[in-house]
This record gives sequence, C-alpha cells and structure tokens, in this order.
Amino acid sequence: MSAPSMHPSDKSQLRRHFRSLRNSLSQTQQIAASEQILAQCHALTQYRDANFVACYLAQDGEITLTPIIEDAWQNGKTVCLPVLHPFCKGHLIFVKYRHNSEMILNRFAIPEPKLNVADIVPISLLNIVFTPLVAFDESAQRLGMGGGFYDRTLAPMIRNEISPQVFGVAHDCQRVEEGLVNEEWDIPMQKIITPSSIFNAS
Repeated sequence: MSAPSMHPSDKSQLRRHFRSLRNSLSQTQQIAASEQILAQCHALTQYRDANFVACYLAQDGEITLTPIIEDAWQNGKTVCLPVLHPFCKGHLIFVKYRHNSEMILNRFAIPEPKLNVADIVPISLLNIVFTPLVAFDESAQRLGMGGGFYDRTLAPMIRNEISPQVFGVAHDCQRVEEGLVNEEWDIPMQKIITPSSIFNAS
C-alpha cells in the first residue's frame, strides 16, 4: 500500500503511516494474519528443517508469532527470543524461551526472558531469525523502528557468512509500492513473509 505524498527516504513519516495502518487492524484480522503466517512457514523448507528459531513478542500492531512459537515447540524446535544485551548497548542476545520461562519487562516495556547465561544461544546456531518491521518493499527491503538492534547484532555474522536466515514478518498493508531506500548498515532480509505472499530478496 502506498503512503500518500511520502518519499521512500522519509522514514519518520513512513513509520508513522504504517504503524497507524497495522494498529488499525481488528483483533480478528490480527489473529487470522498470525495463523496465515504459520501456514506460509509450513511451506518453507527452511522452517520445516530448522532446529533453532528466533521469534519476537508482538507489540504495537505487529503480527504475533504465537502460532509459530507453539508449532515450533510441538515439533521439537528450540525457540529463542531477543534480549537487550546487558553490556553492549544497542545489541541483542538470543535466549531460549520455554512455556515456563520467567519474563521481565525491558527498558522499552517489552517482555523478554529473564537472562540466564545457560540459556543464551549463539547466533551461529540459529537457523531462522524472524524480525518485526514497520514497512517493506517487493525486493524484501525492511524498514524497522529505527533502533538498529537487529542490524548491529546480525551484521558481523553476515559479514562472516555464518548468519541465520533472516525473515521479516509483516501485514500485507505494510508494503510500500516504491522501493525503500537502503542504508549501508541495513542487514538484508532473505524473505519477507506476509499473510498472502512471500517476497524473496532480489
């Protein structure tokens, strides 16, 4: 969906527009979208074969990955969630997430597992990282919230060619018709998954 009178480089306006769109979706639409995302993942060999998947807990109108998390548990996959790095500002670590994980709120008021060093999973072991996003284009470029957490965390692994597959997840209404402006620090997505389509990196 186009953002009227907005240039693809005007990221602040794009964020406001597409955050508003996704927040306008009804609970019924949100639930249906999350179930359709799982169906899309079932069609992907990368997901079926994955042993370690990193998910996120939805905020601000993002598509919830609860169906994927529950499906992964049922199929013996290890599910991880991002946790703000306690020492390296602006970075994430990935921690095992279980049914009974003790959760805390981070400084952004987002739930995350209470940090236990024994539960940290090296990024090199992750097969898939599902990332939220604000907007995307048909070439699988992603516009995030602007914090750069995933970019900073995953960039070193991508440079060393040992990174997981990075899949963005979005509602169909978050697609921009004009290509997004890609910054040099933006990490590439292999795919963007929506309820109706899968967009592959060009």
